[in-house]
Amino acid sequence: MVMNSQAKEQLRHIEEAHREDIEAISQTLAKITNRTPDEIKPHLDAMLSQLVEPQMERPFYETATAQEWVQALHSWSESHDRNTPLLSDYAVSREGIYEDELSRPARKN
Repeated sequence: MVMNSQAKEQLRHIEEAHREDIEAISQTLAKITNRTPDEIKPHLDAMLSQLVEPQMERPFYETATAQEWVQALHSWSESHDRNTPLLSDYAVSREGIYEDELSRPARKN
C-alpha cells in the first residue's frame, strides 16, 4: 500500500505515542494465535496503515441507488450523437453476426 506523507506522519505519531499499547496488542495476538510477535508485527503494521490511510471513495456501482443508476444511464445515453447511423436488421441478426460460421460446413467431432 502506498501511503501519502500525511498518513505516514500520522502512523509514525500513533506508533510512538502508543508503543506500549501496540506491544501489548502484539503480545496478545501472539498468545491467541500461537505465533511469535515477529510474525504478528507485519499484520499489525498493515492493519494500522489501513486504518490510518484515508478511505478511498467507493465506486459508483457499490453505492448508487436505483434512481442514480437510471439518471446515470440517461446521462450516458444523452452523451451520444443522435445522428449516428443505425445498423441494419441484417447487421444485428444472427446470420449477420455469425456469417462465417453459417457458410462453413459443420465440423465432425
